[in-house]
Amino acid sequence: MYYLSCISFISILLAISFPYGAVAENHQNKTKRPNILLVVLDDVGMTDLGSFGSEIKTPNIDNLANQGMKLNNFYTAPTCSPTRAMLLTGLDNHVVGLGNMYEELSPNQIGKAGYEGHLNNATISLPEILKQNGYSTHMTGKWHLGLDEKTSPAAQGFDNSYALLNGGGGHFNNLGLFGKPALYRENGKLVSLPNDFYSTKFYTDKLISYLETEKNKEAPFFAYLSYTSVHWPLQAPQESIEKYKGKYHQGYEKLAEERLTKAVELGIFPNKSQLPPLLHGEPSWQEVKDEQRKVEERNMEIYAAMLDDVDTYIGKLFDYLKSINQFDNTLIFIMSDNGAEGHNIKHGLNELKPWIEACCDNSYKNMGKADSYLLIGPNWTRASVGAARLSKGFTHEGGIRAPAIIKLPYSKEKSMDKNRVLSKFISVKDVMPTILNVINIPKPQKKNTTHNVIDMTGHDFLSKDKYIAEMGWELMGRKAYRFKNWKIVNAQPPYGSGNWELYHLGKDPLEMKNLAEINNVQLQLMIKKWQYYAKNEGVIIPDWLSGY
Repeated sequence: MYYLSCISFISILLAISFPYGAVAENHQNKTKRPNILLVVLDDVGMTDLGSFGSEIKTPNIDNLANQGMKLNNFYTAPTCSPTRAMLLTGLDNHVVGLGNMYEELSPNQIGKAGYEGHLNNATISLPEILKQNGYSTHMTGKWHLGLDEKTSPAAQGFDNSYALLNGGGGHFNNLGLFGKPALYRENGKLVSLPNDFYSTKFYTDKLISYLETEKNKEAPFFAYLSYTSVHWPLQAPQESIEKYKGKYHQGYEKLAEERLTKAVELGIFPNKSQLPPLLHGEPSWQEVKDEQRKVEERNMEIYAAMLDDVDTYIGKLFDYLKSINQFDNTLIFIMSDNGAEGHNIKHGLNELKPWIEACCDNSYKNMGKADSYLLIGPNWTRASVGAARLSKGFTHEGGIRAPAIIKLPYSKEKSMDKNRVLSKFISVKDVMPTILNVINIPKPQKKNTTHNVIDMTGHDFLSKDKYIAEMGWELMGRKAYRFKNWKIVNAQPPYGSGNWELYHLGKDPLEMKNLAEINNVQLQLMIKKWQYYAKNEGVIIPDWLSGY
């Protein structure tokens, strides 16, 4: 009797000491806090994943979505580094150093607080606070939050890191985005890429190697896997591209229709959702000449191959976690960093044209190889964004709405409906506070940190607390503010009038019916909200837009 009482007492003591009970496939793992795997996809659109309506084969991501929840109202910044800044801090990008991408800083923004071009010390980043609470921390892939050693992942709390410092690069080599070679650091030190480099494979394998060195330790891990696919240049192994040969002969308009139909069936978009019109001046598929059709189809085949490869290597990582009995005990969050990329040489990136012509071979036979340099363009992107207008770089819905998936660790799964679409408004700023609440770590606050910090503005999106859909945006002078179903947008011509436009997203998700002239009261209310947001977060409109 005394023996049984001791056993019971010890069991109770263990349960109190380790409330998170990491449970692996056999549910007999040593008890510890859940691991965290954060995966960021680059420029992947709302309907690019199979579980969101795509024909592209993404079974590993889709299976995860079926185990967890799909987020279909997940909002980001219009581009990559501002989103990553919010993701890792739970704060607006204008506060934490990425008010603008460092490549695009205007003269009046340089040297100003919130526009450092790297994460500042306004708060403690997610890897830092996890490391302080006993996590081992690892990162591979795109960083884009600082170029030098003092602003690299090694200085932001990562025990191990292999990071692309720039906004993108060649997927087989260090071919830069605008002519300069892409830079990489491992654990803070500049390094050169291996000869057999393929970005998706390399980042996955490198992360697994980091985790392998820690697998026998008691500490839980935080792994941040930041792919560069499907960011341009479009490049993939030929065998991957061949899997999609001939799959897109129907053209971009038909693909957009098929994806939207499937996305509606899956609950990603509501019934009666519609596609936006083709951008002004863009030809219908019927108007595209046969020779150009071949090129267009090949572009999309490469794009599909890149995302297919991402899924393949995510599957490899999942298999590894299962092999060490850590998959069930891992909180997994997968997201894209912004809406799908829709620029091409004619739309917004015409400065690339002379450089591409000098550096690269974009002949049909060479498309997708290491010395080719291709962009997907706005017409295929129309299929990727679905029932939304415009794309990456814009504060319209197509630029700031992205797919996301969450799977909770086994010990927390009872609180989550599986294979469910979570349709509440969720911001990328909400990811960090949600993760911290799941693992019961307090948010960084002035009273519990080593230096003054700004309290997070993000919410725990899994909590029962109700909060209003509200968020402000600004990037390179493109502005927006959302309050409930109302939204104002201000974009320069030819994408906007240069004046505030007012939309009701519940009735007009495509942002096509400007209500500014007929509802001036609501317009002025929304403008005041944006002005308060801009003042509170330190927004500085670039001086090349003086008077805008």
